[in-house]
Amino acid sequence: MSEMLIKNATVYDPINGVNGDLMDIAVKDGKIVDSVGNSAQTIDAGGRLVYPGGVDAHTHIAGSKVNVGRIMRPEDSRTGIKPRTAITRPYTGYTVPNVYAMGYRYAEMGYTTAFEAAIPIMKARHTHEELEEIPIIDKGGLTLFGSNWMVMDAIREDDQDRLAAYVAWGLLASRGWGVKVVNPGGGEAWGFGKNVSGLDDPVPNFEVTPRQIIRNLAEVNEKMNLPHSIHLHCNNLGVPGNYETTLASFDICKDIKSRRDRQSLHVTHVMFNSLGGNHWGDFVSKTDVIADYLNKNDFLTIDMGQMIFGSATTMTADGPVQYRNSTTFKARWGNGDVELEDVSGVTPLYYSPQVYFYGVMWAMGLELALLTKDPWKVLLTTDHPNGGPYENYPEAMTLLMSKKKREEAIAKITEKAYDRWHITGIERELDWYDIAIKTRAAHAKVLGLVEQGKGHLGTGADADIAIYDIKPDETDATIEYDKVKAGFRRSAYTIKGGEVVARDGTITATPKGRTFWVRTTVDNDGYGRMMDDLKFKFRNYYSVNMGNYMVQNEYVEHPVVLETEYQ
Repeated sequence: MSEMLIKNATVYDPINGVNGDLMDIAVKDGKIVDSVGNSAQTIDAGGRLVYPGGVDAHTHIAGSKVNVGRIMRPEDSRTGIKPRTAITRPYTGYTVPNVYAMGYRYAEMGYTTAFEAAIPIMKARHTHEELEEIPIIDKGGLTLFGSNWMVMDAIREDDQDRLAAYVAWGLLASRGWGVKVVNPGGGEAWGFGKNVSGLDDPVPNFEVTPRQIIRNLAEVNEKMNLPHSIHLHCNNLGVPGNYETTLASFDICKDIKSRRDRQSLHVTHVMFNSLGGNHWGDFVSKTDVIADYLNKNDFLTIDMGQMIFGSATTMTADGPVQYRNSTTFKARWGNGDVELEDVSGVTPLYYSPQVYFYGVMWAMGLELALLTKDPWKVLLTTDHPNGGPYENYPEAMTLLMSKKKREEAIAKITEKAYDRWHITGIERELDWYDIAIKTRAAHAKVLGLVEQGKGHLGTGADADIAIYDIKPDETDATIEYDKVKAGFRRSAYTIKGGEVVARDGTITATPKGRTFWVRTTVDNDGYGRMMDDLKFKFRNYYSVNMGNYMVQNEYVEHPVVLETEYQ
């Protein structure tokens, strides 16, 4: 039995209400315990900052679109190279790192869990092959349902039992953790070179609307008692004036009650969906309106999608938006239809502070976090690699903690942006506790992972622990932000499941991570009707056999399976 004692730690553990207390943390067999014996391995934190291991609820780290990005960007693959060592495989890439660098760089920052935000069912096998190759961190994935043939058939026929049966089958087939909805209905329309713009636009050939897709999937999600709410990428992403669509999308789920201690709707990378104006000429930030809605309502959480200046590789299951990006910016473009049910797009971009709309969008992610009063409602993400690579999280953390740092960044942005945002009038500076919420606790709560031992340091939790070379009592993050950023970028210790996997930013061990997924028991009649129809469609219309569609157990070597029941 392995035991460890971390002594003299300045601990921030918001789920358990621990706010900078000087305490010891005991670890036994990979879990947090109340005490250990005298022979336990001892680490003296010396008053340094200690957080639970970081959790990333929305990132793109595996699957077909990531590989398209790697193929499109050979120059990116030559960035950030580290050679093989006795412990690690070679690192390559910046915006689209190789699978090994994905795990190493998260661990170097004190992160121990990350969830792939978009898995098309048909390509789930290869996604899990990549997830298995990502070292150290625990993983999971969100399965795409926003434009699936079976989903829209069931909604058109007002058959929620059948819809729930398909969602349950889809999660099983993809070994997914939750329901992802991207540009609902837009993927199907894109198969015909079209898109949906309003929530009440009919989807070609189905005569269902984005509003119906969002509502029905949200209702079924709760009846299935899934750990995570639906995870929505709104229609009209990146279109000036889209904040109105975003607010209307929020309202669709306003009266849906969660069956768990979490939100009933999570909306992702909302920075890209908070645009005001009628075109890019009069484009302005409307994050104040979005934040006001969040401040008045408790059924909803969001993540930032913070933009980081520099290179990015935008990738999303919203195919139409990527085509628009490629034509607007004369950029490279890759498109991938998956049986016309889901459609990904990939477009490399470069975010320059001298382009005014990039400057405004950089501010908008920060505005969402700073104008929303409750830190639990807004997760810190960059929508890796859309807003920028996740390794820039320390940059985003210090921007939230220091008004002076924000002012220095603003001075480098074109003045054309200055009358279009709200950032210059915001005095708020987040503290160590707030950052623990936005990078750990809230992510775990939103995903439904607290009960699985993630995002906290309570007794029985996974011994995922980050020790940073920062002494909160001696460090003023509002002015020493460079020191804080460096500390967050390279943890003094990252402990995963009770094992030290990184020390002073160097990987010391590469254990296999686990994969979380959900199995739901559903109504037999609804399941039987759904399976009869699904088998018929596969036999007559799909390009692969149904037996080649599902992820088999052999593809998920270290599963953590949560059982739920449809009611």
